Amino acid sequence: MTTTPPGSSVTAVAPGADVGTLGSGAAIRLVAGRELSTRLRSKAFVWTTVALVAGVVLGGLAIHFFGGNRAAPASQVAIVSSAGDVADPLVATGKAVGVTIEPRTVADRAAGEALLRSDAVDAVIVSTSPDLEVVVKQSLDDHGQAVLGALAQQLALRSAITDLGGDPAAVAAQVSSAAPVATALEPAKKQDAGQIVAGYITGILLFLTLMTAGQLVAQGVVEEKSSRVVELLLATVRPWQLMAGKVAGIGLVGLIQMVCVVGAGVVMSLSLGLLDGSALDVGATAVWALVWFVVGFTMFALVIAGLSALVSRQEDVGSVIAPIMGLLVIPYIVGISIAPWDPTNPLVVWLSFVPFCSALVMPMRIALGSAETWEALVALAISVALIPALVWLAGRVYSGAVLHQGGRLPLREALRPHRTD
Repeated sequence: MTTTPPGSSVTAVAPGADVGTLGSGAAIRLVAGRELSTRLRSKAFVWTTVALVAGVVLGGLAIHFFGGNRAAPASQVAIVSSAGDVADPLVATGKAVGVTIEPRTVADRAAGEALLRSDAVDAVIVSTSPDLEVVVKQSLDDHGQAVLGALAQQLALRSAITDLGGDPAAVAAQVSSAAPVATALEPAKKQDAGQIVAGYITGILLFLTLMTAGQLVAQGVVEEKSSRVVELLLATVRPWQLMAGKVAGIGLVGLIQMVCVVGAGVVMSLSLGLLDGSALDVGATAVWALVWFVVGFTMFALVIAGLSALVSRQEDVGSVIAPIMGLLVIPYIVGISIAPWDPTNPLVVWLSFVPFCSALVMPMRIALGSAETWEALVALAISVALIPALVWLAGRVYSGAVLHQGGRLPLREALRPHRTD
């Protein structure tokens, strides 16, 4: 009977399974199933997933209740009944300068001033003839100056037109419709706040999940080596089958976590209307994020599993997987620092097609709406085409190094043909 050290999370073979007669697919499924069940029951997985989902939910609620995209409160202006005909021009003038005006009629000046003292209104229009007379509590702000100044000019123009025998309404309509025709030589693309936020969240989430899942693979490989359990396992399964099962099992754990977090984000954004008015295609962004997690994790995990087999102690893991982790950090930094504000930057576009880097940068470009469908498919095809070579290379290194104990095994030595291949 095979036993493992207490508290160990190493892969184990189910009791009574006759793995010696199993094919490659069955052996991989057996290892992956055990890895999956062990990781899903771990407190670390449960609490990490809960924390990520809670972070998404709380972030959505914070944006909904405290977001800065709410419309500015309307300005309340009281108008004495004798000057009531100025209400429509006042609202139109405010709209022209980007200020919402809500007029209310009062019987006389005293009633308007009473409202002004109680802060119920921001200003009181007392008279429009011969001049526009306005009462304020202390002073007009810049928006008030702009609106009332433009209104005073309109009233003066209307008076002059009337004195000349013209139709003030017709002239006002013609003036309000007049606008300059501007031609931009290099028009700037309007930034969509929803797409920018989605780009950030996509990049951060993929970075965290890929980094965490990759470290789980490395720790699992070294843990099996240091406990010598791997020697028992290799009596029944081939090294590459053990490696493939471990990668598949941990990958499924990471995918389940991603689905939970991405699903929470989609539900929150749709239920709270956080993306109303945004050009973000939340469904396509979520699907592509999951697809790129699967592809990215497969690539990173294969290389990490192979490299981790070169050492036998947990403290040595960081030194062998540092180069591959750098392929996560570099595109992540470029992605969150450049892509949201300049998604067509040549560096961003180029990295979105480079294997390993594309797993982080291309999903961000998709969220930002700067990547065409054919670009995403081409980048995906390039990465997928590289996976068979990574399977062969990682399997070769893993097979040659997994039984080695002691110091770090040189990569060249691990690549030599071995009997366990």
